[in-house]
Amino acid sequence: MTTSKTSLYELTKEDWNTLFPVELIEHDPNWTHIYATERQRIRSYTDANTVLTIEHFGSSSIPHIKAKPYIDMLIDIPAHKLFDINLIDQFEALGYAYFKVPQRDHIDAYMSFGKGYHIDGRKDQVFHIHMCPRENIMWEQLKFRDHLRTNTRRAKEYEHLKIKLAEQFRNDRGAYVLGKNNFIQETMDLIHQANI
Repeated sequence: MTTSKTSLYELTKEDWNTLFPVELIEHDPNWTHIYATERQRIRSYTDANTVLTIEHFGSSSIPHIKAKPYIDMLIDIPAHKLFDINLIDQFEALGYAYFKVPQRDHIDAYMSFGKGYHIDGRKDQVFHIHMCPRENIMWEQLKFRDHLRTNTRRAKEYEHLKIKLAEQFRNDRGAYVLGKNNFIQETMDLIHQANI
């Protein structure tokens, strides 16, 4: 696809859906190493008092299931650093594009960064960063990750759902994500019930 746009920020939702369709591939054990290398790169460039914790999450962090070949990271920062322009500048210097994720439902607004996308549809290794204080409910995602890492049957159920959604919503990234919500909530309910 050719486009006259010169920046990721100019792309519409339709552009993103067309340029970067949902494509799942077999799990690659090397994703763990790719994450660790990028984590170290971020650590060497940022202040440990600001970037408190970096976690690999999302489907590429769950062994033996198909996933988009993206490395999703969750970064814990102090509340007063949320939307800090100097912190945003640091990650942009590392090659990331910044996007604010607005408040929705029960999730507070937070900072998001992406790297690896090109406006002509090419992709390098893609990284997504979700950056927020630990009080943000986004951090519940680690419980979901850990449950699927230790529960192979549930992980395979998740994989089957993702395959079905990827076929149905190849060019609708938003619908693909929303289609997973019920499964994620059901899994979180199971986790909370087990911890009662």
